[in-house]
Amino acid sequence: MIGALGDIHGAFDAARAAIARHPDISIWLCVGDIADEHGRYEPLGARVYWIHGNNDNFDAIAAGDLPQDLPHIANGTAVDEGRVRVAGLGGTFAPTWYETTVSELPHPKKGSVKATELADKRRHFVREEVEACKALHDIDIFLTHEAPAPFRPFANNRGPDAGKPQINEILVAMQPRLHLFGHHHRFSDQHYEGVRSIGLDLVTRGYLLIETPSLRVDTIKY
Repeated sequence: MIGALGDIHGAFDAARAAIARHPDISIWLCVGDIADEHGRYEPLGARVYWIHGNNDNFDAIAAGDLPQDLPHIANGTAVDEGRVRVAGLGGTFAPTWYETTVSELPHPKKGSVKATELADKRRHFVREEVEACKALHDIDIFLTHEAPAPFRPFANNRGPDAGKPQINEILVAMQPRLHLFGHHHRFSDQHYEGVRSIGLDLVTRGYLLIETPSLRVDTIKY
């Protein structure tokens, strides 16, 4: 059994409470935005593999300055945990930066006046990371922060399409057994490109339990 958490945004107590309810589950996943408003991370009481969102501390990620139980999955890479292979694409899409290489994404020096969340373009994924994801195969669970298209961000599938075609491209090429995403703070359960795709709500409102190896999903809501 594996647990899956949506965006945490510093609600560490809520994440720890969810994990503590299931002491038999030793491995959890998270779809990004774990840090609090000050860019801090805390241990969550179990091993949580995660991708970054757009509101994470990219200096801490780059330096590996994270709690030991929070192993970060870099974009375009996969990890094997037991009988499950998990891959990830963190961050959000920005057309202005999409063709930039990862190494050239600008990020002002930490502590400077310009070192704001919006100025740190490491919060975006780029084409080379998408292509790396498309080359991955035999993936059981694929984590992204962004949603596939079409995705309506408001309840009852209302609002403009906030999905990103780049996620669809990966789903077509990769064909993971299950896709999980966050960012929009709304639970959804749909199929895209022949893949079941579940959007996770905030950790303060629920989480998922995933049986292995079947990947049958139970939704826990508060």
